[in-house]
Amino acid sequence: MIYPLSIRSFFCSRVITAVLLALLFTGCSENSAPDTETQNREITMNELAERYVKLTLAVGQHHDYYIDAYYGPEAWREQDKQPLGELLQLGENLHADLAKIDATNHEKSRHEFLTIQTESVLFFIKHLQGEQFSFDEESKALYDAISPTIDESEFDQALAELDDLLPGDGPLNQRMAVFSKQFEIPKDKLDTVFRAAIKESRQRTRQFIDLPTQENFTLEYVTDKVWSGYNWYKGNSFSLIQMNTDFPITIDRAIDLASHEGYPGHHVFNSLMEKHLVNANGWIEYSVYPLFSPMSLLAEGSANYGIDVAFPEHERIAFEKEVLFPLAGLDSSKVDLYYAVQAVRSKLSYIDNVVAKRYLDGQIDKQTAQQMLMKYALSSEQKALQRIGFIEQNRAYVINYNLGQDIVRDYVEQLSKGNAEKRWQVFSELLAYPKTASMMRH
Repeated sequence: MIYPLSIRSFFCSRVITAVLLALLFTGCSENSAPDTETQNREITMNELAERYVKLTLAVGQHHDYYIDAYYGPEAWREQDKQPLGELLQLGENLHADLAKIDATNHEKSRHEFLTIQTESVLFFIKHLQGEQFSFDEESKALYDAISPTIDESEFDQALAELDDLLPGDGPLNQRMAVFSKQFEIPKDKLDTVFRAAIKESRQRTRQFIDLPTQENFTLEYVTDKVWSGYNWYKGNSFSLIQMNTDFPITIDRAIDLASHEGYPGHHVFNSLMEKHLVNANGWIEYSVYPLFSPMSLLAEGSANYGIDVAFPEHERIAFEKEVLFPLAGLDSSKVDLYYAVQAVRSKLSYIDNVVAKRYLDGQIDKQTAQQMLMKYALSSEQKALQRIGFIEQNRAYVINYNLGQDIVRDYVEQLSKGNAEKRWQVFSELLAYPKTASMMRH
């Protein structure tokens, strides 16, 4: 807040301000640039990691959703709110000090990951300060990747395939709604189906990944959200998993959500980071998860790709047909057609990125964005509006699901060379020792 000053108080305030600024930049703040004594010795990665954690927590005080998870020292969270300008300076100091570090072989990946994460924090501060950026600039700076340019003709080809598969006449999104309705899980059977899916995904994951013995979760059902499912990681290998029941949930989403939010998705990802990096190595920077950061591309991408790792297509169809369909009281006679439709529909996944980019860059208005989602994502009017709400709230975050999945898949498949057991090994190592998009493409 700015107060009016008299002439006398103006000169007094200039003196006071000069003193305060001198104190600020000579190390009185524990987050500020190192003092003379610190500059005369080598700065350690652990010191920089602590400054990074405190910086991200401070930025989180300016945005309700920025800190997705934190399980470090509670006292670090309880700091006074600092102006964004001061936080930008602290971040630039941190970035400069990271550049001075000659990381050992053991810490090269740690140093690279922390540097890229810090760069995303700096960008997010500028975003909070009101600076304007294009969709691609934002996605590159926050998530270390840019979504490919896709011509709508590719989506039109997929729509033509669906036109042949889906029975009936009329708009495709309406035919899709009618077709999908016969695969909706009745609300009174949702919990039974979800818990069966989670149990199976956990069992499959445990065969290949050594999870902490105490790992667990609580499952809740919520409404009025812009997302379909969410994992709130609480630390000590415990998660709160929430499922949104605003719209009917089809049978395929049971395994999707169980794997994405739970096993081997977000719950496992956070548990392994805590186990291997925070607890075993003392790398405190992994105790905080800023949502709008490169970590999210790996988190969402691995959670989506992990569905296929845990449930290869033929095994998934068999499990759903033999277990989930009966639990939901659904007819499984059309399961093959259903998955043929889903396979073609997956070719439309990048429409979210196209719509988000055009909408956020001001190339189309909200109504046009809604119409594009209804046409190419085959959404209902209400579902399209929910998706636009997600885009408005999370902006370029949408690239993390599809592009993230493709980047993770390419990385894991290249190293595992089609071997199923090796695939699990590479995948679990990636979760335990995270890499950003550019690191996976080295």
